[in-house]
Amino acid sequence: MNTALLFWNNIISTCGVPKIIISDRDPKFTSQFWTSLYDMLGTKLSFSTAYHPRTDGLAERIILTMEDILRRLCAYGME
Repeated sequence: MNTALLFWNNIISTCGVPKIIISDRDPKFTSQFWTSLYDMLGTKLSFSTAYHPRTDGLAERIILTMEDILRRLCAYGME
């Protein structure tokens, strides 16, 4: 629940609903909860091709960027 609330309050409410999310096949992104949420929001979920270094590298870089953004938002909210 905390992850969903943080996602809603800090990403969707400030940046809007993403049109597309490209991710690796990590179970965190493929769970029933997240796939249902993406369906309800109209967000297209695309997965990188397994063992495709270029796509995996792009997804990993975006994930690192998002982690940094979320970390900063969480730190800002605790001040």
